[in-house]
Amino acid sequence: MKQRVSLITLGVADLERSRRFYEALGWRTGAEPGDDVVFFQAGEMVVALWNRARLAEDSCVEDG
Repeated sequence: MKQRVSLITLGVADLERSRRFYEALGWRTGAEPGDDVVFFQAGEMVVALWNRARLAEDSCVEDG
């Protein structure tokens, strides 16, 4: 079986600022302003931006 990464989730402190950063690089998203997660298609891979505190809560770990 060929191994590959298809999804990377990044926990970010400021979701809107991070979104603007990737959009400034030319990446496009279909996410609406105010969405909890912002997805970017990067070739065959998806990069997801998620609020760091919410990601920690969802993963049942401390944000530290």
